[in-house]
Amino acid sequence: MRAVRFTTPARIICLAGLLACLGLPALADDPKPDASIKNKSVEANIYLDDKIKADAALAADCLAEGKKWIDKNAAEAASDRKQEPELFKDRGGYSFGRNYSVRSIVDGRYVSVLRDDYMDTHGAHPNSDVNTVLWDATETKRISIRPFFGETAENGPTMKTMLKAIITSLNAEKKKRGAGETATAEWYKDLKPTLLKIGAVTLAPSTEAGKSSGLTFHYPPYAVGPYAEGQYVAFVPWETLKPYLSPEGAKIFAGARPKGDQDDQN
Repeated sequence: MRAVRFTTPARIICLAGLLACLGLPALADDPKPDASIKNKSVEANIYLDDKIKADAALAADCLAEGKKWIDKNAAEAASDRKQEPELFKDRGGYSFGRNYSVRSIVDGRYVSVLRDDYMDTHGAHPNSDVNTVLWDATETKRISIRPFFGETAENGPTMKTMLKAIITSLNAEKKKRGAGETATAEWYKDLKPTLLKIGAVTLAPSTEAGKSSGLTFHYPPYAVGPYAEGQYVAFVPWETLKPYLSPEGAKIFAGARPKGDQDDQN
């Protein structure tokens, strides 16, 4: 069985969760959580990176979402402990961690944020999740990738081209990992050519300053492969989507994906 592969923020959260589960102290250089809950049923922490903290509106938005998440998990943990006290007797409470980190800043305006989650609810193994936030610093709100394309209709030409390119990228990565046997339509059946079902998206950094080299789509374990394969990142270069770009999209996309980004994300 292959070891699970995590992005760097997820590795930090998993390590912190493991230390908590073992009852060990945090590492000296571990960041202090920006929000937390700790009691007999649960320990849950939210972390914002320094780039997010530098934008007060973005930090407040992420922190509000994160607090709702840990409150929800704390309530569920308390309920589980009440119903199944033996589950917690020798293992302590559940552990949760969420890390918000900036992936790219494009045109000084569009901030792509990775949201990495760690969850240990005393199952067969801890689990992880990944999602994204695309933040418009000028309008101080979350947005989708819709403004960068002339049309994004469900099953329309833009979304179909995007999905085809995602699957090509996933197949290439699976081959590189030696997991080609799961590069099948069955594992991709939940991916749809719609904004809501195509995957969590970020603007990829570029070799050209202030620009984006394309889109990266982030998938947690189980999403497009077995748990043991871990997370996947699919990259769609902007040139593939060039015929469908809006004027704003044509403005922000240029250059190539830095090699260091490829190494870190896959």
